[in-house]
Amino acid sequence: MKPENPDAQSAAPLLPEIRSPETQCPRGGASVSGAVFNVSTGMIGAGIMSIPATFKVLGVIPGFILILIVALSVEITVEFLLRYTNSGKAVTYGGLMAESFGKTGSVALQVCVMVTNLGAMIIYLIIIGDVLSGNQSEGTLHLGVLQEWFGIQWWNSRPCALLFVMLFILLPFLLLRSIESLKHASALSILLAVLFVAICSAMAIHAMWEGKTERLRLVPDFANGVSFFDLFTTIPVFATSFGCHVNIHPVRAELNRPSEMSSAVRISLVLCVVIYFAVGFFGYLLFGDSIMADMLVNFDQSSDSVIGSLLNDIVRLSYAIHLMMVFPVMNFSLRANVDELFFPRKPILATDNFRFISITSILLAFIYVVAVAIPNIWYFFQFMGTTTVMCLMFIFPSTIILRNVHGISRRRDKIVAVSVIILAVGTSLTAISSNVYSYISKK
Repeated sequence: MKPENPDAQSAAPLLPEIRSPETQCPRGGASVSGAVFNVSTGMIGAGIMSIPATFKVLGVIPGFILILIVALSVEITVEFLLRYTNSGKAVTYGGLMAESFGKTGSVALQVCVMVTNLGAMIIYLIIIGDVLSGNQSEGTLHLGVLQEWFGIQWWNSRPCALLFVMLFILLPFLLLRSIESLKHASALSILLAVLFVAICSAMAIHAMWEGKTERLRLVPDFANGVSFFDLFTTIPVFATSFGCHVNIHPVRAELNRPSEMSSAVRISLVLCVVIYFAVGFFGYLLFGDSIMADMLVNFDQSSDSVIGSLLNDIVRLSYAIHLMMVFPVMNFSLRANVDELFFPRKPILATDNFRFISITSILLAFIYVVAVAIPNIWYFFQFMGTTTVMCLMFIFPSTIILRNVHGISRRRDKIVAVSVIILAVGTSLTAISSNVYSYISKK
């Protein structure tokens, strides 16, 4: 950001410069590897457990093809954002929307980020609570890991376990001012995701060796209840699993060379494609048609052997810790957008200790209360995932290209942007309609 020139106030832009997480920390010191870990961590969240269920609907071959298509679409839209970031004065996603659509555009983006990140963080905390303290659904009590080990005690109830996690594990990470400071936590989360893939692979191969696996379905089974519209319900799952756009600019701002951001994103996408296909393939191979929408439920089952029970606990705990490491990365962009929306003319957040701690504490308290009081909100956030996530990942970047305020969009870019918008809107409407129809038909 250039220093203000007092003699050139008449040339000041009509729109104030958008504050952002990028302006909260000085540039320099961040490495490409740290950027890869932070971007990848933003992608690999709760959605990884739903990937095997999509293979049940799509089949292995279409599932792999769809993973590649979504990854390619993400690479294209991220490139749209980076290209316009390099061409104008804006250095944030919100700034790009403000340049193209004014205050309305930046507010629309901030609302979508808050809904998406807040929803994701609540879901993360609910899953962590399920792993540690169990839950009760449809009259069936599922014990958590702590309850299995120590019995049902007051201190391993959901409110107490989550309060301990919030205060002594999450809060120290949330008080860090720089997203680069989270690179070690992000690296740990990726390592745990790889560990999860390795355990699933080993269990699937062992089951296949003993002849206990089911025959894989390579293509959709339209003859046994799978409809054409069901295929569209899998796309939001993959889209959510590749969502990284809100973290692109904060990570880019701390790189020594911002031009390396494109390479970091591509490496992250390749890493996620490998992890997602491995999880989908081996998870589907291991559980077959009994795979649940949340594969963690399949591991919440008694095993015939001590080793099997130990592996189940390792899978569940590693996933819970993985989400704990993802939580601070999601909070970083959420906190910055909340501050930018409600305090647009205040000094940058990192320099105001009171406001920084207050916003962090209020968000954390709200997430905790919702996760404890309403432990089953999957349908609501699945609906939001087909709307706000699609806007952040595909619709907003494409509209920036079509608006073309800097005159750099080529005809090919506009054709791609229109195609992306049509696919995103069509997929969202079809997925929402299919989910609503399925919900009503079960009643």
